[in-house]
Amino acid sequence: MRPAHRTGCPTRRRFTLALPSALLACGCAAPHRGTGRPGDPIVLTLLSHYASGALRDALQGPVDEWNATHDRVKVRTEAVEFSDLLTTLMVRQAAGQGADIVHPYCLWTGQLVRAGVLRPAPPGHAGEIARGYGAAAVGAASVGGKVYGYPTEVQTYALYYNKRLLREAGVDGPPRTWRELEEAAHRTTRRDRYGNTLVQGFGLSVIDDSTTVGQTLALLNAAGGTFVSADGRSTAIDSPAGRAVFDLEHRLVATGASAPGVNVYKAFPSGQVAMVVSAGWWSADLKTLMGGDYRDVGVAPLPLRRAHDARATLSTGFLLGVNAASEHPREAWEFLHWLNTGKVRVTSAGKDATATRMSLLQVSVGSLTGRADDMRTLLGEGGDPNLRPFRDALAYAVPEPNMPGAQQAKSLLRKNIEALWTGQRSTDEALRAIRRQVDQEVARSW
Repeated sequence: MRPAHRTGCPTRRRFTLALPSALLACGCAAPHRGTGRPGDPIVLTLLSHYASGALRDALQGPVDEWNATHDRVKVRTEAVEFSDLLTTLMVRQAAGQGADIVHPYCLWTGQLVRAGVLRPAPPGHAGEIARGYGAAAVGAASVGGKVYGYPTEVQTYALYYNKRLLREAGVDGPPRTWRELEEAAHRTTRRDRYGNTLVQGFGLSVIDDSTTVGQTLALLNAAGGTFVSADGRSTAIDSPAGRAVFDLEHRLVATGASAPGVNVYKAFPSGQVAMVVSAGWWSADLKTLMGGDYRDVGVAPLPLRRAHDARATLSTGFLLGVNAASEHPREAWEFLHWLNTGKVRVTSAGKDATATRMSLLQVSVGSLTGRADDMRTLLGEGGDPNLRPFRDALAYAVPEPNMPGAQQAKSLLRKNIEALWTGQRSTDEALRAIRRQVDQEVARSW
């Protein structure tokens, strides 16, 4: 999730995931021809943040396929950088120039619904989404019990660790509990004779939301807590689970096992961080950056606060939905159904199988979808084992809260986490500030 440390969102990749060529070669069904008059098609616009490189090309492929096999309805893609996407969606809607199909970050769903940008999915499509995707993906694409689009990219969080650093410190495998995590963090931390940190045991970093807010919420979910209440109208982080997470992070910083000013995206590949919580997109990036040293990288489920706790983590994602102002909603939903549910034939591990076009698209750029069956087909058992914990986490991940005001609430949370990590606030002070500030924001947003 990270082109240029974009604020407020899961960061996108700048890489492609290497896949066997046979896996990417799909045999499509016979072309379907629309019933409209040739030369007089409906043209749908699709606005996304897939503005350049592999992402743009990955989306354009199936769009070109649709346009080549459908006469009555054509699709034209438009793109802006992610940092401009929310503003573009809101401004164009206010000006009556919104795209027919939009591809927002799920965190914004509540805000976009309140602003009249997103149209609820028709019952047939909503039922298809509920049946075909994991609970976290469906929840991220829903507001108030209504589904607003097809989930596309889904990212789950897990623990990255450096096998060599753990082994050299006498740590036998990745930690399974917070107690083991703290012990491993202290044992792997190294300093020179002047006290300068050479290796962080556990990477806490203020570089972007992915590491500041993302890993904190992932640990919070793993401890059984939540950021906001079930109705989205107040914060719930000032709880025993929230205090435990903040106390854990405070101890790691206070004892020198974590150094929040260090950019973990650079330090971990260089062997200067032993463990860090991040999302699955990073695996392919690390493989590219580290070359042969990638063999030292392992991924494990998040450590639990207590050994008997149920597993949980954070998931983030995007959705493709239809603009409430579109003049052609039926045709827009038809295209989205084709893209997100229509199966094409692929070859995996020497066997023929099927997967959706969107799942193929996402795997080709190092991502996942919320379709666990597609992920098992496309990732298989012979690929990078570091991707499996993220795939498995689709079954127990918790989506980011997406109520109205969610983006601002996330920014306020980040500000207070950073104040905790840098010693400007104690755990109690940070939690009180979050409760006061976030409650005020979400109350206003409704």
